[in-house]
Amino acid sequence: MTGWTEKEIEDKQLMAPCGLYCGVCGVYIATRDKNDKFKKALGNLYGTPPEKTECLGCMQPDPPEKLYSYCQLCDIRSCVLSKNYYSCHQCEQWPCQTIESFGLKTGLDVMKRTIPIWRECVSKEGDENGSMAWARSECKRYHCSSCGSPLFRGAQKCRNCNHVVADELDGSL
Repeated sequence: MTGWTEKEIEDKQLMAPCGLYCGVCGVYIATRDKNDKFKKALGNLYGTPPEKTECLGCMQPDPPEKLYSYCQLCDIRSCVLSKNYYSCHQCEQWPCQTIESFGLKTGLDVMKRTIPIWRECVSKEGDENGSMAWARSECKRYHCSSCGSPLFRGAQKCRNCNHVVADELDGSL
C-alpha cells in the first residue's frame, strides 16, 4: 500500500489508544519524512514551533524519543496507560467522559468511527492481527479517491491533484 510500510502498520507505537491512528497523523508523517515545510505548516496550525512539531507515535515507551506536546498531555493516553490497556477498544466504559470531552469535534468524530472498527477487527482476528487489520484499514482509508495518493488525517485536499477530500474523510476542520 502506498504511503505506509508493513513495519509501520505493525507498529503498536502508532496505534493511538483513542483511535486517532498515529500513522495517518500529519505530525507523524512530517517527522517520518523529515518534511520541514510540512512541520512548519502544521506548527502554524497547532501553534507549535516547527522544531517541536514532531512525533513518532503516542504509544512510545517511556521516555519517548519524540512525542508531540499535545500527546504528552493527553488524558486519554494517560487513562489507557493507567488501566494497563493499549487502547480504548479494550475498555467497557467507552465512550467515557474523557472521550466525550475531547476538544476537537473532528477528532471526536474520528474516534467514534474508529474504535468500533478496531473492536470488530479484534473480535474477528484476535488482538494482534485485529489491531494490525485496523491500522491497515486506516491507512487504506487515507488515500485520494481521485488519484490514489496517500493523505493525512485532516487533509482538506490532495496535495498531488488538489481534489477536495475533506467531506470524503473527516470533514472540514
